[in-house]
Amino acid sequence: MIFPIGDDNSDRTTTPIVNYVLIAINVLVFVFLQGMGNNEKFTYAYSTVPQEIRTGQDVDKPVVVEIAGQRGTIDLQPTPGSVYLTLLTSMFMHGGWMHLFGNMLFLWIFGDNLENVLGHGRYLIFYLLTGLIASLAHVVSTFMFDGNPYIPSLGASGAISGVLGGYLLLFPKRQVRVIMLRMLTTVPAIVAIGLWFVLQLISAFGVINAGPQSGGGVAFMAHVGGFIAGLVFIKFFAIGRGTAGPRPA
Repeated sequence: MIFPIGDDNSDRTTTPIVNYVLIAINVLVFVFLQGMGNNEKFTYAYSTVPQEIRTGQDVDKPVVVEIAGQRGTIDLQPTPGSVYLTLLTSMFMHGGWMHLFGNMLFLWIFGDNLENVLGHGRYLIFYLLTGLIASLAHVVSTFMFDGNPYIPSLGASGAISGVLGGYLLLFPKRQVRVIMLRMLTTVPAIVAIGLWFVLQLISAFGVINAGPQSGGGVAFMAHVGGFIAGLVFIKFFAIGRGTAGPRPA
């Protein structure tokens, strides 16, 4: 088990304003709009439901679902406007305090370095793009592997996975402080993030092999899709910036 807690920011020259704003929005949405997880009407109205994305039609009714062997009913709510907007809104909601904390910690550690290289505008677009691709990866995998298309998904994990993919490609040797085997140490980013991605792959294929209802509600394919999107797009976004070439005056 490896848990990142910080990285080397000694070469950072800009204040990561966008990263701070993204973290603030996620926290504010969870606290005030989701009611710290108690406002289920808001959560189920703005989370991504694969069936809605496939058909373009809103699902406004209770549905019976099974997650990790537990059956229950989810009272899906009407989505104001287009259901496709939930691909974006779901990126700023979370299922609980630990879900929020883990995601924001990773974004705090790794996002500022990417924003420093890409610049504020490019970083924001990169974040949103990889998050959208991650959400679509989850939707596609749900139907490919016979998952329940009525189970909503939410969280910043997909976009943050994109950030991790971009970070790994730009800063493979950057030292990351981690807790590993109950010890505080530093390892290269390729080790810290590489092990994280391997775990996502193992978990994703484990869910596929064990059955679509065994994943405990974690959209591992969104993590995989977001990470791959980050790897694919980071060099394009970094053209003319930082490690990808000379910084324009």
